[in-house]
Amino acid sequence: MDAATLGALGVIVVGLASATAAWIGQRGANRSSQSGVVISGYGGLVNELQEERADLRTKLAEAERLLAAAYAELAGERADKARLQAQITELNAEITRLRGRIAELGGQPT
Repeated sequence: MDAATLGALGVIVVGLASATAAWIGQRGANRSSQSGVVISGYGGLVNELQEERADLRTKLAEAERLLAAAYAELAGERADKARLQAQITELNAEITRLRGRIAELGGQPT
């Protein structure tokens, strides 16, 4: 083989090596960009989860406030019910006493 042929073979080998290196480099760049997309997509999901968690915490606080108000209203109604029950008991005792008094006086209790 003469020098020209060896030079041509050297150029071909170097060209193939450069093409291979470029191809491998491009694959690495694609992987890096895809992992960057995955990481930024993950960051977006984390942000959405944090926003949803904050919304749910706000709704939870409002529901707890309404529940406390309902318990307070129920306690008030129970107090009103107890007061009304005591009044009913007093009125029944008064009616019984008055009927007894009418009977003592010779009348017919109704």
